[in-house]
Amino acid sequence: MPLEIAEGVEIPDEALTFTASRSGGPGGQHVNKTSSRVTLTFDVLHSPYLPDDVRARLVEVLRKRIAADGTIRVVSQASRSQHTNRQTAHARLEALLRDALIPETPRVATKVTRAAKRRRVESKVRRAAIKRGRTYREEDE
Repeated sequence: MPLEIAEGVEIPDEALTFTASRSGGPGGQHVNKTSSRVTLTFDVLHSPYLPDDVRARLVEVLRKRIAADGTIRVVSQASRSQHTNRQTAHARLEALLRDALIPETPRVATKVTRAAKRRRVESKVRRAAIKRGRTYREEDE
């Protein structure tokens, strides 16, 4: 089933590379003889299925996750089943690419309210009074 990451942008299964390897961690004999860990790789930089604007956005947002050869890698080893791990990796990559294409909403600058400024100054005055009361003066004796 193809990855649909945006309206009109689909990545077919031929563009995805699945590799299976032995999973780590506990599991006894089973983990030592089965290749249930799934690594899914997708070539973001050289994929003909991505429009240039989508590719540019993905590279910008996912620059730390993209390897030097232009691929992005997702690993799944949560299940003992290779089939389940394959589906999990597929869903993770789809979510990762889809979330990267959501534009960030710009921050709207706001002013500090007059009441907030007043409360801040009052708390500073109270704190200063507490500290002033701790000082030792000779005339107190």
